[in-house]
Amino acid sequence: MNNLMMNILVKVQDLLKNEEGQDLVEYGLVVALVAFGAVAAMHALGTEISSVFSDITSTLTSAVATT
Repeated sequence: MNNLMMNILVKVQDLLKNEEGQDLVEYGLVVALVAFGAVAAMHALGTEISSVFSDITSTLTSAVATT
């Protein structure tokens, strides 16, 4: 019984020392942050682009109407 408890303790300590998954979590957080920034930038740019196309549409409409 004592040997079993010692083996379990050693395995738990090995799991706690294992840092292989830490890099994957860090990369995931960086990707999520970049994706959040890209979505926010696209939202802001989408509004500006929509405004520019509306201006172009109104300019072309008025130019066609006067000819």
